[in-house]
Amino acid sequence: MAFVRTVKTASGATAVQIVYSNRKGARTIDHIGSAHTEAEVAALKSVAAQCLSAGQGELDLGLAAAPAGGALPITSSRMAVLWDALDGIYRELGFADAAGGDTVFRDLVLARIIEPTSKLDSLRVLDEVGVHAPSYATIKRHLPVYAHADWRERLAAACAAHAGLGPATLVLYDVTTLYFETDKADGFREPGFSKERRLEPQITVGLLTDATGFPLMIEAFEGNKAETLTMVPTITSFIKAHQLADVTVVADAGMISAATMAAIEAAGLTFILGEKMPSVPYTIDKWRSEHPGAEPPDGLTLAQPFPANHKTSFKKNRVTYYRYS
Repeated sequence: MAFVRTVKTASGATAVQIVYSNRKGARTIDHIGSAHTEAEVAALKSVAAQCLSAGQGELDLGLAAAPAGGALPITSSRMAVLWDALDGIYRELGFADAAGGDTVFRDLVLARIIEPTSKLDSLRVLDEVGVHAPSYATIKRHLPVYAHADWRERLAAACAAHAGLGPATLVLYDVTTLYFETDKADGFREPGFSKERRLEPQITVGLLTDATGFPLMIEAFEGNKAETLTMVPTITSFIKAHQLADVTVVADAGMISAATMAAIEAAGLTFILGEKMPSVPYTIDKWRSEHPGAEPPDGLTLAQPFPANHKTSFKKNRVTYYRYS
């Protein structure tokens, strides 16, 4: 066994040596030389390496020596881990098949996840990721296809298949508004009710999810359409598209009106609705009279049935639950 080593000499120089050793512990040392600078030490080490390889032939691989120069230029880079992970999830959710392998749609979706921005600026995001981006003209050519109801239905079908909707499905629905930096309404983008009291044209977007919050369907409505009028059309179209038999609608107080309740009931759906009570209900008054001076325990839940009959406005029995907090 032979190896090259360096040692300090008494004069402060660095000696370069080749050490030969065997299994019995005996060893011999060849002194190559001494140096006082790093460059001289490197030169001596090169000589020592040549001595070690003396008599050994070299294979001619036909490779020219690399020209001396600075760092090699970086011509491209790719966020492989991020992109491959998002692309894998996109395929696992079934969107690749639903979109018919349309890579332009996939690129726009994944670019929006990485950095929410405009369609035009998505090209910059894709370029930074290291993905070959389509031209803006190609994107505009694909947009009319994405606007068709059939396209959205296929995506909704993929979501429903992934969520594994069963015969009894809990559906969550809520809406939000999107504003546009323009003063001109066009019949779809219209000024409407705004919690922020904004006057710009807007659209109303309704999102339907399963009990875990997984999105099932998204719909857009005119900006001046009341939120309560968006729920039933979205749910009934989803039920029709997926042949669902039993659906329970859960909505917050902002989505509730007498007309909404009637429409849900007319559609043959069951519902859980949270609403404000204008007065103290009979059930709570009864509990207080039966427990004079007592404080209701936290979490106390009282139920009050409302049977349907020919005098009620509703056709199915209802039950109201009051929960004390």
